[in-house]
Amino acid sequence: MGLLRLLVLAVLASKPGVAGGAETVGNSSEGLLEFSVGKFRYFKLNRPFPEDAILRHISSNVSFIIFQIHSQYQNTTISFSKTVLPSTSGTGTDKGLVFILRPEQSMCTLYLQTLDAEPVQNMAIPLSYSERDPVPGGCNLEFDLDIDPNIYLEYNFFETTIKFAPANLGYARGTNPPPCDTGTGRDSRWRLLYDVYQYFLPENDLTEEGLLKHLQRMAEVPQVQANALKVVTLTANDKTTISFSSLRGQGVIYNVVVRDPFLNTSAAYVPAHTYACSFEAVAGNCSSLGRVSTKVFFTLFALLGLFICFFGHRFWKTELFFIGFIFMGFFFYILITRLTLIKYDVRLILTAVAGSIGGIFLVAAWWRFGILLLCMLCVGLVLGFLISSVMFFALLGNLKIFHDDGVFWVTFSCIAVLIPVVFMGCLRILNIMTCGLVGSYSVVLAFDSYLYTSLSHITLNVLKRALNMDFHRAFTNVPFQTNDFIILAVWGMLAVSGITLQIRRERGRPFFPPHPYKLWKRERERRVTNVLDPSYHIPPLRERLYGRLARIKELFQKEQPAGERTPLLLCFLLGAW
Repeated sequence: MGLLRLLVLAVLASKPGVAGGAETVGNSSEGLLEFSVGKFRYFKLNRPFPEDAILRHISSNVSFIIFQIHSQYQNTTISFSKTVLPSTSGTGTDKGLVFILRPEQSMCTLYLQTLDAEPVQNMAIPLSYSERDPVPGGCNLEFDLDIDPNIYLEYNFFETTIKFAPANLGYARGTNPPPCDTGTGRDSRWRLLYDVYQYFLPENDLTEEGLLKHLQRMAEVPQVQANALKVVTLTANDKTTISFSSLRGQGVIYNVVVRDPFLNTSAAYVPAHTYACSFEAVAGNCSSLGRVSTKVFFTLFALLGLFICFFGHRFWKTELFFIGFIFMGFFFYILITRLTLIKYDVRLILTAVAGSIGGIFLVAAWWRFGILLLCMLCVGLVLGFLISSVMFFALLGNLKIFHDDGVFWVTFSCIAVLIPVVFMGCLRILNIMTCGLVGSYSVVLAFDSYLYTSLSHITLNVLKRALNMDFHRAFTNVPFQTNDFIILAVWGMLAVSGITLQIRRERGRPFFPPHPYKLWKRERERRVTNVLDPSYHIPPLRERLYGRLARIKELFQKEQPAGERTPLLLCFLLGAW
């Protein structure tokens, strides 16, 4: 049987190559898949039918080949042999193997299979490299394969982490690889540099076709450098572990390009992708990310925020409730998340209750004590929090210095406190700006609960950093695409409209309402001393409540008999008779 297999491979090797083109579509029902160097091929794998793959017509100046295979979420196994062993195979959605070619070798074989019950749509490509190109994963000491070009990806709610094995210098066919750790000089692998790239899929695109199409832009070095965002460059002395902020429901592709600056050559690892969610989960999968509780919470919050955006300064107590809700709700959510393990829906309900208590408390403090500066300090800190979050989201977040938690929180707090200090001389402008900016941003958060938008990460990144001790090491890049431009325009329009409307309407009016408790006390004294005032004769509140309760009780009492009920006319007639 083995001799028959060799004869079949020899016959195939003698046939002409596949016609040119970047992509070919394969039919795997024949049990043998044929590939060409540098060309993508689509095919399906079925569990009962593992496939043999052949790559032929390999040029003599090629030193090694990386064969990589991709699927959306179903695992595929790629192996050097039919017997699947950890040291000779890889299983996952983005896997690859390195073929170190022997002298005169012009053909390679490998084996593909899946254990998934459903057919798996795959895309694969073999890429060739010369003896001058670095070998991705050539100095692997952590993973199972001897030479491992794969990127290992893990994610949770907070961060996505990628790991990869260090590369080695290139070498010719038939020669021994350079030693990995015998020296750190210019002639060793320690001169290599690693460029880490990140590529965002279109927002809300969860299709298999879209993913495989965009993966083609992340497989080869020129396409990676042209299309992806370079996040960081690592030296051989750095750890080969990088963390990113998880973008739940947003497709992201990661790749690493290893460069040899001495020879000016490079090679790409096998790209890896994630949506930071599961396609197969029963609840909370990639297709239904928004929880009902989240939608209800942020929809109600957005309605209140929209009212504050246009009428907050006029309805001062309602605005204070809104500010107190944000203050207490934010800190309470952090507290119960870090100290308890209760479910998300329960946490959200408790946060709503605690936020409402905080809002009522701030309104009550204003009503009783009337300290304007204290209330405006809370208002200014909320605006400062938002402005500081925007600055770290857009400008400062990925700077290396702010990966230190101490530096980050000190800088963040200083920016937040600076806002109320700067506007302390014009409190009405500060208040109206807070109403417009914060109130309109609540609408952005409501949009995110129904349709993904990167603008929600303005505050979500700060919340993640407060909740997770390891988030400080994560890069917080996000895509900025069509949806984000539209929602940003809506946010800006609402903010400008709300601020302009309130400034025009409040022109000529008192800056802030008077102290409510003093007004109530003065009014009560006036009613007590002014006998001619009709309100003077109104009974106290307690007596009025007792009177109303008594009238309500009378409605439920049966009517009692009141003595003789004989009609008078009947009595008169009986007496006459």
